[in-house]
Amino acid sequence: MAQNELPVSDDCPIANEMPMVGLGTWKNSDPEACADSVATALNTGYRHIDTAQAYDNEAAVGNGLEQATVDREEIFLATKIWIDNLSYDDVLETAEASLDRLGVDSVDLLYVHWPSRTYDAEDTLAAFNELYEQGKIDRIGVSNFEPEQLAEAIELSDAPIFANQIEIHPLLQQQELREVCADHDVELVAYSPLARGEVFDTPEIESIADDHGVSPAQISLAWLRHHGITAIPKATSGEHIRDNWASLSVSLSDAEVETIDGIDTTDRRVDPDFGPWNN
Repeated sequence: MAQNELPVSDDCPIANEMPMVGLGTWKNSDPEACADSVATALNTGYRHIDTAQAYDNEAAVGNGLEQATVDREEIFLATKIWIDNLSYDDVLETAEASLDRLGVDSVDLLYVHWPSRTYDAEDTLAAFNELYEQGKIDRIGVSNFEPEQLAEAIELSDAPIFANQIEIHPLLQQQELREVCADHDVELVAYSPLARGEVFDTPEIESIADDHGVSPAQISLAWLRHHGITAIPKATSGEHIRDNWASLSVSLSDAEVETIDGIDTTDRRVDPDFGPWNN
């Protein structure tokens, strides 16, 4: 495939039924722009859309789903329950509200957004399991879980913990969590996979991008995919949506992967006080 030729949707690798390149929608809160970006992504070839209650755009995402020329059955749709809504009753109530806003009967993946505030592992996961048994969610996920929280969730949930969505990129490689998730057959989903743009100023990535004639974003996404990690880069413009999708045409050599693996930094871009690594 030529470097400038966009792959079709069938060329996107799949991780346990989840497309490994998706569209992130964080801070995409303008209703019209959000709906347009979702429709653009789906019409480009994306089949994985990620949102959250806290993003305040679930209704706009739902509008984008309707506008796209793609059947709902072909789309892997994920959302997240916010930390104020993680009591048993609130999970059930607000999950229904999320489905209504999205305009769907079920989502493919529902995450605990953070193990914080109203999160109680036993009660929260019991509610998630009830939603799973009711067929309103196809998979249970967690987000921003450190190894100890992940192990507890796996122990307490009757249904499998499908994925852990975390910040991961070449400047925050999360080796321990990668190993723990692999040991427990939990998929990794990378948010902020471009380190909020910092990869564009990383010499090792810039050099490899120049060699391939592609953007640093494509190199970072190809690196994640090489390691079996699904990425959901946020993008609003058609240009960036298509550029991220074109990363599927990029293959890194072993030497290039080794170079990126050797970037020795811990640059966490998302670091709220309630993050479990701060407690």
